[in-house]
Amino acid sequence: MNHEDIIKQITAQKKNTNLRFRIKTKAEAFTQNLFYTLFDRDTPVEDNLDRLAADFKELGDLVCWEPGKSCSEIWEEYCSRLPHLLQKINLDAIAIANNDPAANSVEEVYLSYPGFFAIAVYRLSHELYKMNLPLVPRLMTECAHKLTGTDINPGAQIGDSFFIDHATGVVIGETTIIKNNVKIYQGVTLGALYVERELRNKKRHPTIEDNVTIYANATILGGETVIGANSIIGGNAWLTRTVPANSFVTHDPVIKIKNLQK
Repeated sequence: MNHEDIIKQITAQKKNTNLRFRIKTKAEAFTQNLFYTLFDRDTPVEDNLDRLAADFKELGDLVCWEPGKSCSEIWEEYCSRLPHLLQKINLDAIAIANNDPAANSVEEVYLSYPGFFAIAVYRLSHELYKMNLPLVPRLMTECAHKLTGTDINPGAQIGDSFFIDHATGVVIGETTIIKNNVKIYQGVTLGALYVERELRNKKRHPTIEDNVTIYANATILGGETVIGANSIIGGNAWLTRTVPANSFVTHDPVIKIKNLQK
């Protein structure tokens, strides 16, 4: 195959989809700039909001979005929600600082905790998800996923004072509902029992009630599965059915220890 034919075939294949990879890089830059605007003391809020408005319009154009409102109207509505979002994100940081004995300050949580970063980006993307902005909210959370190993779908509904410790390997599906003061640890999966396209508009992921703690590598599956309030789910537990309030669920592995010198 000569060079000209290679070019023609690649060009033809690219026409099968409407991919513009700069959407991905623009979304990542938008996310980072938004984070600096809200949390960095040295970043001027007014100037950065103007830059973000321009970035938002460009993203809207790139994803071929045709909303009922103009991008500027939607951006103004989103901006009006930012103070409330900031309050919720601050509650998450305080929850982490209050619950993790390794945390020395709230500032340390903001600067170094991957779980906090993933939660903050989720909250910022969730508001755009509710406005039906396509693709961009998912790209925002994928930015956090790439940096932290924590995969939170922007469609999940998460209450106040959420704490993810260590964060790596956490998966929270699109229709998950997490209420207030919930703590989860690394490797936790809140997922679907099975994956089929026909389930797209159905609740596929579990509900976690208030004050639940879920320890490392626990897996909780299914849209009808509810973890009752004040429950503790031990590490490595596998649950596909509802757990009543005030439960303590444990998984008991068989561990054998042999003396190699005998």
